[in-house]
Amino acid sequence: MTTITSFTFNPFSENTYIISNESRECWIIDPGCYTEVEKQKLSKYISDNQLIPVRLLNTHCHLDHIFGNSYISDTYQLSPEWHENETFIAKNAKISAMMFGVKEPEYREPKSFIQQDTILKLGEDEFKVLFTPGHSPGSVTFYNAKENYAIVGDVLFRESIGRTDLPGGNYDTLIKSIKKELLTLPEEVIIYNGHGPATTIGHEKKYNSFLR
Repeated sequence: MTTITSFTFNPFSENTYIISNESRECWIIDPGCYTEVEKQKLSKYISDNQLIPVRLLNTHCHLDHIFGNSYISDTYQLSPEWHENETFIAKNAKISAMMFGVKEPEYREPKSFIQQDTILKLGEDEFKVLFTPGHSPGSVTFYNAKENYAIVGDVLFRESIGRTDLPGGNYDTLIKSIKKELLTLPEEVIIYNGHGPATTIGHEKKYNSFLR
């Protein structure tokens, strides 16, 4: 059984997730902690709950989702993991930072690349990697079928979808990813996304005008 805790960080109000299990091992997904206060808030939660970070995962590498990669890497001796197609995005975060007027995230080399359709294990809990590009070229989703939830990054939002006007984005690819990989999941599956409130597959099928 896993526990999901979310934090909203940085000027883009990005959702950072910690997934932990009964053995207190945890994954840190998309650390967007930008300020020192935000970094300490994340670490305090980990310390207060006696968690053991074992993996740093990125659904994709837009700068708001990797602001905290260097802090997590240095603090917990973890190297990030992302899909190979995201390396270009991560290495060119400086351009995006200049565009939005924010500080550039420090780059950290990935430990390894996340492969689509593989199973990642947090203890005995399994997450299938779904390849969901379109918002960015290598976006992935982490799907826990047993507990009926998915961490989707910026692919799908409550009654909306990820933007596709950033480098590597493609509207048709995004819609195809959502319909093929996400809308085929059970309707009760909870969608934890990169910005805003969680939703469900059933809710999006019924109310999301982009998917009609």
